[in-house]
Amino acid sequence: MLRENNTYQVEYWDGVREQHFQTMTVSQKKVLGALLGWARSKPDWRNGFMWNNIGEQFNSGDGEPPEQVCGTKPSMAPEAV
Repeated sequence: MLRENNTYQVEYWDGVREQHFQTMTVSQKKVLGALLGWARSKPDWRNGFMWNNIGEQFNSGDGEPPEQVCGTKPSMAPEAV
């Protein structure tokens, strides 16, 4: 997602909601490289970023992630958002 302050927010799930990671960057080139690497199943597509585990935001107790998460759901494979 391109945020209003011209930074890119990239997220992915790694199988379970507790393994939801997020990073921010101003580099469109790095985002493009990560998305292409993810799409091509390259194992190192996450390299070059500082990832923060934001999985605790999804322990709302009702089994559903908060609405501000853009409606993404975890899958068996890592999913870029």
